Amino acid sequence: MGAALPPGLQAIVDEFAECDRTERLDLLLEYANGLPDLPERLAGQELERVHECQTPLFVQAEVDADGPVRLFFAAPDEAPTSKGFAGIIHAGLDGCTVDEVLATPSEFALGMGLAEVVSPLRMRSTGAILARIKRQLVERAPDAAS
Repeated sequence: MGAALPPGLQAIVDEFAECDRTERLDLLLEYANGLPDLPERLAGQELERVHECQTPLFVQAEVDADGPVRLFFAAPDEAPTSKGFAGIIHAGLDGCTVDEVLATPSEFALGMGLAEVVSPLRMRSTGAILARIKRQLVERAPDAAS
């Protein structure tokens, strides 16, 4: 697949790959349910919409000087697939360094076996979410690797 994934994200990819079809859907729902709510300080603020997602999904990536990346998502409960993808990305990349996130291949989700149970249009949303995060990090962390 190219670049190595951060350990937390690699563990999630492996977990999905080891499941059968129905278990993958259940696991995706677990990640949807595990996505943290927006912190109060971000409530009412304008987060960036990921237009490639079929349902409204919003993301904000933050990083302090030499600090870990923090990811925040807003997704409706009625959109379990998109919310599940956000939950996977949050669980796998929140707390990583900027360089780790920027080095994460956009197609990382292909190794999860979700293409067997989710439409290609929905699968593309994982890459779109990651692309938004990477762009935000480059804008907010000018010393980040390109």
